[in-house]
Amino acid sequence: MKKYEPNNRDMLHRVVFLETRKTISRCMLLCALFLNSFTSYSQVTSSTDTTQIRIGEEIKYTIEVTADTTDLIVFPEGQTFLPLEVIESYKVDTTYEQAKMKLFKKYGLTEFDSGSYLIPPQKVYINEKPYQLDSLRVEVRDVPVDTTQQKMFDIKQAQDVESPPFNFLKLLYWIIPILLLVGLVLFIFFRRKKIAEAKEVQLPPYEEAVAALQELDQSNYLRENKSKEYYSQLTEIVKRYLDREVDDTALESTTDELIERLRLHKDAGSFDFDIENLKELEQILKRADLVKFAKMQQDAGQANADRGTIEEIINETHEAVPEPTEEELLENELYLEELQKKRQRKKRITFAIGALAAILLFGVGYGVVTGFDNLKDKVLGNQMRDYAEGRWIKSEYGSPAIIIETPEVLVRQEVINDSLTSLMVKDQNVFSFGDIQEPLYVSISTVNYIEPQDQTLELALDQALVQFEDNGATNLLVKRDDFETEKGIKGIKASGTFNVKVAKNKVLKEESNYQLLLFAQKTGLQQVVITYQFDERYAEEVIDRVIASVELEIQENQGEK
Repeated sequence: MKKYEPNNRDMLHRVVFLETRKTISRCMLLCALFLNSFTSYSQVTSSTDTTQIRIGEEIKYTIEVTADTTDLIVFPEGQTFLPLEVIESYKVDTTYEQAKMKLFKKYGLTEFDSGSYLIPPQKVYINEKPYQLDSLRVEVRDVPVDTTQQKMFDIKQAQDVESPPFNFLKLLYWIIPILLLVGLVLFIFFRRKKIAEAKEVQLPPYEEAVAALQELDQSNYLRENKSKEYYSQLTEIVKRYLDREVDDTALESTTDELIERLRLHKDAGSFDFDIENLKELEQILKRADLVKFAKMQQDAGQANADRGTIEEIINETHEAVPEPTEEELLENELYLEELQKKRQRKKRITFAIGALAAILLFGVGYGVVTGFDNLKDKVLGNQMRDYAEGRWIKSEYGSPAIIIETPEVLVRQEVINDSLTSLMVKDQNVFSFGDIQEPLYVSISTVNYIEPQDQTLELALDQALVQFEDNGATNLLVKRDDFETEKGIKGIKASGTFNVKVAKNKVLKEESNYQLLLFAQKTGLQQVVITYQFDERYAEEVIDRVIASVELEIQENQGEK
């Protein structure tokens, strides 16, 4: 066979082919790099600040994400770190580098049992695409306790503690300003009242007019050339006197109207006026009108002469006034007596209003300082608050025992069983306080059977709800959940709302709340019933405290919790 030897032409074709292939490869690589610049680039990593902690210490678990600023990133939420517990989820920190951003999400983790734990792989979603992180192992160590150096002591029994002494000084800081404010208000009020009463004590018409003229003599109107003010008071004095003694329209009458009415009184014979006095009074009143309205000035001599004339007119009019009859005096006496009664009633009403205002002012001040909800509780009372802030009692009840903490001691109730139940039950106890119509009612029942009973918690719960309805609950709304005490004892829980049946056909409109806990053992049944009227401030606190305190006695023959 003849061996093939490539010629120069074949070699040239081969070289061209290889160069062409290299060129195509370079183009594809450049295209890939070019397209990659338009797609998002993401990098997700995780780390911990330590891999060894003591029981209860915090591990800070950090997720770092590098992505585009337009990417949507979702971090893990909830208890996704089990068996470790998330004690705090910190806010996301963000930094920017050119067109990229870095996000740092930290979680505070801990564990209360020693051992080696694996932090599960976490998932971070970027634009709905999951990125799974690696798992991390951490060690949780016991806290060393040297019992040879640290002495051990028995648990001391509960002791009564005296309430802290009353801080009177702190109370004074609020009471003194409030009392000063109330005192100032009362002083102003009674001061005005005293001035008003002084004004109401009115002299007889003649004595009032004479006193007003003497007061006018003491003024500085004439020395200061204040003719208008002087004549205004002078005419008011004479008009007020005539208004009280002769004509009750004198004060609001003009000069012409007043003189005309005085002439009518003279003509009718009801009052004997001297005609010269009327003319002089008319001249003085018209001169006063010119001074008051035309701003005409009068010299002191004319003003004093007019003042003397007015006094003469008042004196002569007073002499002409007839003496009151016995009937008029009696009517006046009855009128004064009735007026005195009205003043007494007015004083009582004023005092009552002042006292009420002081109480309201004190209440507003107390509400501003301590809160108006607190003021409402102090005035109207709040049983739930009393329970929340009062002293609680922790005790054991029944057999097998239920350990519970309540605001009041539970009282043993009489239990009546039929003959069939007596053959099955070795011991049955019921303890309670309150009533389902009251703000808080707690009832505990324990049953100790003679022989082990095969019954499920669901069936026992149905029977307990039926019994609950027999005791007066109606319109029950039931939500069932599993329940576990702090020591890990498992049971079942029913909760919801109900109405209280107070009579055969009468049901309270207000809804009450209940929680029912049930625990079953082979020869025992333990039940806790709590009913309460919801109060958004204290009811939840009270109920949570009661529920959290529930612990149970496990019978010796009980195989498991």
